[in-house]
Amino acid sequence: MRNTKKAIYFYLLLFIVVVLPANTLSQEYKYEVGAATGTSFYMGDANKTKLYLHSGISGGALFRYNINFNWALKANIIAGNVSGNSEDSGNVFPFDRNINFSRTFTDIGTQVEFNFLPYSDNYSYLGTKPYSPYLFTGVGLTYASGENSIFSANIPLGIGFKYKLKNRINLGVEFSMRKLFTDNFDLLDNPYGIRSSTLKNKDWYSLTMIFLTWDFSSRTDPCHGM
Repeated sequence: MRNTKKAIYFYLLLFIVVVLPANTLSQEYKYEVGAATGTSFYMGDANKTKLYLHSGISGGALFRYNINFNWALKANIIAGNVSGNSEDSGNVFPFDRNINFSRTFTDIGTQVEFNFLPYSDNYSYLGTKPYSPYLFTGVGLTYASGENSIFSANIPLGIGFKYKLKNRINLGVEFSMRKLFTDNFDLLDNPYGIRSSTLKNKDWYSLTMIFLTWDFSSRTDPCHGM
């Protein structure tokens, strides 16, 4: 009986925290659109640990749907460039193989975001804040040009911070790692001859972006979603 009560309380809490906010506690505006700019770098066989090594520039556009104060869906298209040199890796590759590469890439993807604080510059009586750190993950596609161009799915994993400059203007910064499902981003495809898997022999690239967005499409009753 006690376990049954605990289960009921758990699902009631889950309903209050997740389901109820999605339907009743919503931001004043449904959507955001804006631009982002920043830097990008690669990690893989030619760079195992060094952040921002041979970093390039990146930029793009994003669209966000605010489900409620804590949850949002985001879509982005980002272009950038990365480069690397295997002589910087500290590794010795078979047959003294060395690679110096440069790629331009395009990233198209969608992510789900979780705001740690209820994000809004209105409705302070609901405990909202005009700023919030957040986490995000999702799925995407990457096309990279250059020698042996590639097309691969990616999984973004990231953190960010957003702040409302004004009622309809948001400023933020985010850092993410994009896991690719290929080992050829750096032109070093399985250099040690180790059998590849989902978790091994895959390359990554990273984005550090500053974004500015504008809110639009007001909800007629922001406290009782639409």
